[in-house]
Amino acid sequence: MKRLVTAFLIMLVLTAACGKEVKKVSDDSKMAVEAFAAADAIRDAYVKGDMKKIEQYTTREGYRTIISVIKKFDSAELSFNPTWVEIDSGRTLLHVGWKGKWKKGDDVFDERGTAVFVLRDRPLRVDNILRSNPFRYPE
Repeated sequence: MKRLVTAFLIMLVLTAACGKEVKKVSDDSKMAVEAFAAADAIRDAYVKGDMKKIEQYTTREGYRTIISVIKKFDSAELSFNPTWVEIDSGRTLLHVGWKGKWKKGDDVFDERGTAVFVLRDRPLRVDNILRSNPFRYPE
């Protein structure tokens, strides 16, 4: 009888715990995920040298900002770590910490920094990069 009562109490607690309603994802949260996805797509395209894909995820001004600073390299590894997202009226600011390693000939360049991606429009597109632009290396 004790086991039956204990099993019943456990089932009652589990049923009560599992019956909670799941909260919907907020619009700001969706926008933050979209902002990071756009920045990550540009990062991936940059490493692969795919300028057409970079153009898909940028505004005209953002494309010029990135293309104007790109240097030639043999290979690159670049990683982004999102740290903060600010959503204003008409723009989203994505703060990322980045770390990169570029190889050019026999030289290897290790760099790191913090960049702020300014995104506009819907779907979000990179319009500018503030602070330490990761696409300007190797120097």
